[in-house]
Amino acid sequence: MSEISKNNLKKILFQLECHFTWMLLKEDIDPEELEQRILDQIEFLPHKSKVQNYNLLSFVKYLNGKKEEALEMLKKAEEAMKIEYPKEIEKHSLVTWGSYAWLHYHMDNQLEAQSYIKKIENLCKQHDSSSPYKMNLPHIYGEKAWALLKFGAKYYEKAKESFAKALEEEPNNPEFNAGYAITMYRLEKCETQGAQQTSSLEPLRHALQLNPDQPFVMALLPLKLQETNNTEEGERYMKESLEKYPDLPYVLRYAAIFYRRKGEVQTALEYLTKALRLTPNSGFLHHQAGLCYRAMYFDMKKAQGFHHRPTVQMQELLHLCISHFQTVVTHKTKFFFAHLDLAKMYAEDGQTEKAEEIFQKAFGMKKLSCQEKQQLHFHYGRYQQFQKKSDSEAMKHFLEGLKIEYESYDRKKCKDCLKKLIEKRIDGRGDANSLGTRGYIHQLDGEKKQAIECYERALKMDPGNEEYLGALLDLRLSLQT
Repeated sequence: MSEISKNNLKKILFQLECHFTWMLLKEDIDPEELEQRILDQIEFLPHKSKVQNYNLLSFVKYLNGKKEEALEMLKKAEEAMKIEYPKEIEKHSLVTWGSYAWLHYHMDNQLEAQSYIKKIENLCKQHDSSSPYKMNLPHIYGEKAWALLKFGAKYYEKAKESFAKALEEEPNNPEFNAGYAITMYRLEKCETQGAQQTSSLEPLRHALQLNPDQPFVMALLPLKLQETNNTEEGERYMKESLEKYPDLPYVLRYAAIFYRRKGEVQTALEYLTKALRLTPNSGFLHHQAGLCYRAMYFDMKKAQGFHHRPTVQMQELLHLCISHFQTVVTHKTKFFFAHLDLAKMYAEDGQTEKAEEIFQKAFGMKKLSCQEKQQLHFHYGRYQQFQKKSDSEAMKHFLEGLKIEYESYDRKKCKDCLKKLIEKRIDGRGDANSLGTRGYIHQLDGEKKQAIECYERALKMDPGNEEYLGALLDLRLSLQT
């Protein structure tokens, strides 16, 4: 390939299959935290492809502005290639070469970038590929899917699609089946009432049949069985995975979740303590530890009565919980649920200024899902109602959660809390806002005549309100059709 202009070079680069063209955005991760997670996998998961991990680590280091270190990671990927794929080094180098080309382009090494493009072009020509710069190979779909999975929940659907493409070519490949099953499980956790869904159960079982030594699947299958009311069977699998991998942080963390859900919180904490000794910076583990201490705190609070002053032991549990949640949000600044949990526990401890600060950070997060927004409005509404003693602010946020048109448990809770506050206000002096909100709820429930009555009463108190007028007009028209 003769020397080409920078503009034409970039057009070719976008045709390559590698992390630079897979739309993996820095804004969706904490690059330093993800670096550490990948390093932990390289250390603790010998079965996992080091080629894939070094390729991904190279890209994350690039996102972190560490271009020279990114190049070093690609060199490590090349070394690992000789061990993992000795008979098909070139085919398995396509992603690495693509990343080399992009990195050199970003480092203004145009000739170096072109040299890697030439390697890719020659290989594609040698195998009669329909494209001069890419080959549709199952292992590339698989590598793309694992990378998408690492970048968080908004990428899970694309990861599922990519694993499915890989499985079309190699339906019994253990790695692709494991990835597909793990992705299905994670997708369920993001969806409404995911714990009751069973679509990941059979993929997890199938993946474990294909490879009984896959640690992630061995630990996730028990959780799924527990969620589908098969706790006894799940515990058999969990004990087996702990016997096989007693020192693997990834098995220990899922065992902790299993036993916390089972009500054996002390057992869960023992597994978390062991896992944290191995991976002390894991935000996931610190969050799970915080959830355990929170469960113990509320169990004690319930036992002694919610209106009694906390004991010294309860205060210690509360502060341990807060400490772990603080560690999480420091390392995982985009972990929405950890922020929500921390804000709630600050409020529980009476630290309202800190609670407010964390709530506002959560409100400032970009690209929250509808369900996350509903959860945030619900819990902030509860905080306003009980800690700040502001029913009006609480109503405002319950209403905001209700207006988000996504059916979820949190939306129902927003509606229930809103109804109680409205009845309380209407039974007192009443006001236009409460009546208008009550009309909106009737409207949502399909109770048109009751909604019309509420809006009419609200308009008598606030005659020029365009929102009430518009709703009233729509309702009357709908009754005529």
